[in-house]
Amino acid sequence: MSFDRDALIDACRRHGKLARIVVASVKGSAPREVGASMLVWSNGQSGTIGGGALEHALTMTARNMLEKGADQTTRHALGPDMGQCCGGAVEILTEIYDLERALALASDLIARGAGPEPLAVARLRTQWRNSGQRPAAQHLEGWMIEPVSHPTQMVWIWGAGHVGRALVDVLHPLPDVRITWVDTGPERFPERIPEQVTQLCATHPADVMRYAPTDAQHLIVTYSHALDLELCHRVLDHGFTTAGLIGSATKWTRFRKRLAALGHRPDHIAQITCPIGRPDLGKHPHVIALSVATELVANCQRPSVARKSHA
Repeated sequence: MSFDRDALIDACRRHGKLARIVVASVKGSAPREVGASMLVWSNGQSGTIGGGALEHALTMTARNMLEKGADQTTRHALGPDMGQCCGGAVEILTEIYDLERALALASDLIARGAGPEPLAVARLRTQWRNSGQRPAAQHLEGWMIEPVSHPTQMVWIWGAGHVGRALVDVLHPLPDVRITWVDTGPERFPERIPEQVTQLCATHPADVMRYAPTDAQHLIVTYSHALDLELCHRVLDHGFTTAGLIGSATKWTRFRKRLAALGHRPDHIAQITCPIGRPDLGKHPHVIALSVATELVANCQRPSVARKSHA
């Protein structure tokens, strides 16, 4: 797990003062791993540390801390204290942030604790800089150490209809994923957009393709077959890691012919997946989204290989 500094800053801009709750250490069985975190503000929250009763109790405590509380570390035996069956114990760090404090955080490795920095923490910094391997989140000699997350999965979702909304619902909480969501106008989007999602409105969405990173993953789920085809044409010329299109086998047969007529080679066209999801599981938008998310998580475990333009 890692520290999502950008999400914290964005949340502070939206909600003002808030609490960040993070699992600092674990003994035995626990709902989440070290580094799992959540944000809590006066009338809302995001993320999860799991555990049901534990999370609820910590959320209530965090809200009480927002007025005058200071950072605190607490220890919880999940069975005796919370009546949970995990049987382990966790150490929880709750910190209060406003925008000024969030902006002051380091951009690579966030280490904080009481007193002078321990030698063990200094050694960990040196090892990381020498090896290039990010250290795991950990509680080390009373200091909490968390590497700053940098998105590794740039996902562009084209279309804000039922399937587009389901995809955003399912994908936006995933770690290291950043979503850009494109459609023709603000009326196409839901009233509230998740904090980690960038909304782009464009009268001609295909013209926005040039702004996408060439290693992005694309999901094309618009209301228009003509727009879907144009986006497929543009993404093949632009470069991508993966690209998926909503549709049927019949739609894809027609699209392959039209894309070939536009000058794309069959092997290049075949790099687009259509239909997305698992057709055998059904066509409900969230069923599609869940199967797409499973594939995206699997992609996170593989080396990223961008599909370059064959133009």
